[in-house]
Amino acid sequence: MLLKAALTSFRRGSTLDAAPVSAVVQVDRTHLAAYSAVCGFRVSDVLPVTYPQVLSFALQMKLMSGPGFPFPLPGVVHVANRITQSRPLLASEELPLEVRATDLRPHAHGTQVDVVTSVGDAWVGVSTYLRRTGGGSSSGASVERPETSAVWRVPGDIGRRYGAVSGDRNPIHLHALTARLFGFRRAIAHGMWTKARCLAAMEGGLPEALTVDVQFKAPLSLPGKAFFAASGTEFSVWGANRPHLLGSWSPAP
Repeated sequence: MLLKAALTSFRRGSTLDAAPVSAVVQVDRTHLAAYSAVCGFRVSDVLPVTYPQVLSFALQMKLMSGPGFPFPLPGVVHVANRITQSRPLLASEELPLEVRATDLRPHAHGTQVDVVTSVGDAWVGVSTYLRRTGGGSSSGASVERPETSAVWRVPGDIGRRYGAVSGDRNPIHLHALTARLFGFRRAIAHGMWTKARCLAAMEGGLPEALTVDVQFKAPLSLPGKAFFAASGTEFSVWGANRPHLLGSWSPAP
């Protein structure tokens, strides 16, 4: 799949016509335990709210590297993710997964598209991807760094460990040498690992039915030190002077 994704570099499409893909999966408890350990969740038969994103990764790659998806995948940036869970999912369930792409739209620095993953009517995840075609970096109002709740020492191998459990072995996450090929001085953490690590830090204090919305900001270089902050329904992950992730959660019906 990674080779197929690399071959999409030749795409020059401007329309979205990708057919949805689907599968029914059964949770492997050994894999669930490994994922929970990498992200900091307790091991339980109740799935972490981010876990269906990992279960659907192969389907997402199939859709995004297949016909009808407009972007070449190398260089595409995962800029946001929103998950809505209406009830807890259990490891004992068969999970009907569907992945589709929608809402191709312009952005100040290129074009965005949403890749939507659903597990029946119980769980929906929306990942927003940006294909940069304009110059400059993302702008926006400055955000004041909140009071730190915890300091994380993020190890240099977290990209390889998360890649092993998620299937997302993008070279920018694996090693400094491969990351430099894509313009990064060091490997960077997966955005979805950072989101999962935040939710693991708040585990036990979140409702079972909820929406969790995050924006991925500056890359988190590996190894690194990150400052986690959580207050009320807002949370964030910071470097010394800029955010890596800004997020919020709210109860869902």
